[in-house]
Amino acid sequence: MQANQTKNYGSALYTLVMVFFFWGFVAASNDILIPVFKEHLHLEQWQSMMIAFAFYVAYTVGSLIYNFISKLTGGDILNRIGYRNGIAVGLVISALGTLLFYPAAESASFMLMISGLFIVGLGFSLQQTAANPLAIVMGDPKTGAQRLSLTGGVNNFGTTIGPILVSMAIFGSVGTSGVAVASISMVKVPYLILGGLFILVAVIFMFSSIPNKIDSVQNDQDEHVDPADPAHHAKTSAFDFPQLVMGMIGIFVYVGVEVSTAANLPEFMKQHVHTGNGLPFPTDQIAPFVSLYWASLMIGRWTASVGAFNLSDGTKKIMRFVMPYIAFGVFLLINKLANHDITPFYIYALNIVVLIIADLMSKGNPARQLLIFSTLAIAALFIGMFTGGMVSVYAFISVGLFCSTLWPCIFTLAISGLGRYTNAGSSLLVMMIMGGGIVSLLQGYVADAFLGIQWSYLVGVLCFAYLAFYAWKVSGILKRQGIDFDKPVTGGH
Repeated sequence: MQANQTKNYGSALYTLVMVFFFWGFVAASNDILIPVFKEHLHLEQWQSMMIAFAFYVAYTVGSLIYNFISKLTGGDILNRIGYRNGIAVGLVISALGTLLFYPAAESASFMLMISGLFIVGLGFSLQQTAANPLAIVMGDPKTGAQRLSLTGGVNNFGTTIGPILVSMAIFGSVGTSGVAVASISMVKVPYLILGGLFILVAVIFMFSSIPNKIDSVQNDQDEHVDPADPAHHAKTSAFDFPQLVMGMIGIFVYVGVEVSTAANLPEFMKQHVHTGNGLPFPTDQIAPFVSLYWASLMIGRWTASVGAFNLSDGTKKIMRFVMPYIAFGVFLLINKLANHDITPFYIYALNIVVLIIADLMSKGNPARQLLIFSTLAIAALFIGMFTGGMVSVYAFISVGLFCSTLWPCIFTLAISGLGRYTNAGSSLLVMMIMGGGIVSLLQGYVADAFLGIQWSYLVGVLCFAYLAFYAWKVSGILKRQGIDFDKPVTGGH
């Protein structure tokens, strides 16, 4: 992929990141819809998790449809219609899904709303399948993981403002002293606006300079494989690579714990956090805390994305300390503009110090970073379960910091050395995004039937335990294939 190393994809990359913003906006906004529909329709916690379930399982259904049509027509869809065109088609599909929010909001129909989210997710599935490989190949392959962190940072800018804007649409002014009353009929407003933006960006994509073909990625991956390794040439499918198979489970549990931690946070706060008057924490004031969780992912990804920029080594070292606080400042500014009291969040700056130290300890090795961050996330979950009040809240929110770079870590490790099976591997990984719905549903069921909402976070502990195991196991697997991330292969720190 030498051409990709020298060609300037700057403006095209800026266009590409717009879809990453949309994915984040919708995903985080679901966390505001969950408590609202739960209260108004008197749902059980597991039933309210159907919002997350419908949205994330759509990724799997979309991937299955993609693979079925590819086999039926005798060729990969994206290779035929082009990656840029594929993203445009995905945006149109998502726009169709937003149209259902109008009748859903007018009739307060739970089924119509989750159907709309499902269709939006189907479109996102096609967009994800095309956009993630594009982000990796649009530049020097050594900084592919950093570009995924950069696009992830844009994604989490969407997750940061999504809960705030949707909450304002549902509850009206968030600066009132009283308890605001949710208006489900207003749910349609932000989603119909999103639908219009989907169409607009689809048109922009059709005329952009984003590459339509990335066939060369397969050849480049083959360059990193030891030609003397007979085991690689004996592979007949993507499933023959253990790093991918284990990585599929890794994506499943990672997206699962990332989503379920935030999705169950509003219910935890309502049950275990009280106002100064001793009343349960009001639903209309939860949005800033959900926003902080997703902003935590933005903080970590902005920090990790420093390596994707053409900066001197000295500047990169400085930016690794400065960038996380710039991202934190963005969160504070957004909530200040939304008329929220941001003083309770200042203490969270101390948690970011832990992120910076962990980032430096990883030394650019995705397997090491996955192990360190998973271990810290387990510690944060146990602190949240053994303490109470706002200490628990901030402990659970800090899980977002340690989830922040796990997607590019897992994705990079899982497709490393796949050669001509890279595209197939990427599609399989996107399919496993369904974990966001299934793990959320599982935690909601555990909370209702067994452990209660606070101890239901043991589900998250099990997810991170697997990720720590994968980080340890995959290092040996890749080294036997001649891939060592302690050597300057992927760039970074």
